[in-house]
Amino acid sequence: MSTAPPPPRVPGRRQARTALAALASLAVLTGLAACAGPPRAGADGTGASFALSAGTPEPKGEIDSFTWAVYAEPPTLDYTMAFDYPQNTILSNVCESLMRWTPGLTLEPGLARQATNPDPNTWVYDLRSGVRFHDGRTMTADDVVFSLGRQTDPANAAAWAQNFQNVASIRTTGPLQVTVKLKKPDSQFPQYMATAAGVVASKAGVTAAGADYGTSGGLACTGPFTLGAWQKGQSLELKRFDGYWGGPKGTRAKAGKVVFRFLTDPSARTNALLSGEADGGYLIPTESYGRLKTSGVGTLWFGEGLSTVNLGITNMRGALGDVRVRQALSLALDRSGFVKAGLGGAGTATSSLTTRAAWAAGSPDVRKAAFAGLPPTERDVEKARALVKEAGATGKTLTVATSSIGQDVSLLATAVQAAGSEIGLRIELKSVAPNAFTALFTDPEAREGIDMFPLTYYDSITDPLDFLTNFRTGAYLNFAGYSDKRYDAIVEEATSTYDQDRRLRIEGELQRHAAEQLPWIPVAEWPTALFLNKRITGAPTTIAYMYYPWAADVGASGEGATGADRTEPGAAP
Repeated sequence: MSTAPPPPRVPGRRQARTALAALASLAVLTGLAACAGPPRAGADGTGASFALSAGTPEPKGEIDSFTWAVYAEPPTLDYTMAFDYPQNTILSNVCESLMRWTPGLTLEPGLARQATNPDPNTWVYDLRSGVRFHDGRTMTADDVVFSLGRQTDPANAAAWAQNFQNVASIRTTGPLQVTVKLKKPDSQFPQYMATAAGVVASKAGVTAAGADYGTSGGLACTGPFTLGAWQKGQSLELKRFDGYWGGPKGTRAKAGKVVFRFLTDPSARTNALLSGEADGGYLIPTESYGRLKTSGVGTLWFGEGLSTVNLGITNMRGALGDVRVRQALSLALDRSGFVKAGLGGAGTATSSLTTRAAWAAGSPDVRKAAFAGLPPTERDVEKARALVKEAGATGKTLTVATSSIGQDVSLLATAVQAAGSEIGLRIELKSVAPNAFTALFTDPEAREGIDMFPLTYYDSITDPLDFLTNFRTGAYLNFAGYSDKRYDAIVEEATSTYDQDRRLRIEGELQRHAAEQLPWIPVAEWPTALFLNKRITGAPTTIAYMYYPWAADVGASGEGATGADRTEPGAAP
């Protein structure tokens, strides 16, 4: 993730995509995506000293309130548009989905008490009874049909619409039962019911809000918090919902209130964490890792991020159209140097476009095969120079977009420039303003004249296909128009395969193809960074916070000021 506004999850880019074995019940679903294993230290050769933690200590009690730093204000909290970090970080605590992603990146029942798969083209969701919306109404199957239907309505331009591309119908089959009919088997659809794609809101509440839904008033959802005061441009409050059904743990939120502060400047965000203006935050600026780690104010944690830093190829009409040039740049990149400088030493150099954790649900043999034979991460400048010469590209010019959005972006662009100069390529850097940099993901015109740009990708589910489907012909993030009919066919085969190990073996073929053809150039795996000061604890360390009600787990650590005796920033002593 970038240190200032990170690359967004862009609307419409999702392809229907954790691994489901010939599922008959939700009991199968709950074990479908194991976590990445025990915490591991950095192993990228940079001397980085970081370890992945499974979680933070359990709270010792409740707390009146805590504050949280986010890098940007959400434009809306309408769940159909929850495609980026700020929206999901907040929304995950207010709105709930049919299924739930856990802090260990597994699936468990959410608003659906079970999901069954009576035939390959049918998913049946049996709902919990007595679940109350924030508007006081009780959840019914009609609310689910309405909520999922909003994702498929072209008028809404939903960010998750493509995840419903294989859905033929969604209908009520009982007061607390919804049946989804698919056009063809889709191993990915049921997984996305744990993300914002599967959110359930009150039909009456959303309808009453009309065009204002998501920007003012309530969200009419079922989560442990309700939407409170929203001071545009400054902060947003969530208040504990006393009518909460309790979730799988059967408990209410430990905090009475959460205040999100919008701090767009990385330095301001860091200073807020150090001063106590904010008690915690995700997406910590990489240049602040060292300062926060040694501050004595709190603890910097790292957890599984399912994120990779890459060099996105946006133009294959020129020199990069020759795979040998893409391979040469990959061979010449100083990945370990970038991890040390650009990621603050917290990361792992990789030649894989997918993270190892994305394969965790597979058998040992499947996981081993997925990474067998991938190119080494070490540099080979001599071989790279020979490939450029062989391709007739010596002296050719390539343009890389860079930005002050964060040092992970700027330093990766510089690393590419250095690598190119060593192997006979001329790399020009084109500086793009931070607000314009995000347009590179959504606007083809913004990419005109640019051959590559640094980007970070995170998975929304624990399945490699989430990433690998991006290089299917016509996929939203297939910026350069890469097209291979064999690759497309393998994507379709993987999508239609429910058996977990069999599907992962198919995805292994996609992984090897991507490693050879390099539609994007992989650089590093990047963990989730979390900072908590001494007064709070309980937040998950993994990227599950995007779709899991993490704030409900945060409470008093037993150290520092309590919510009752702590002076809020700017308040009179």
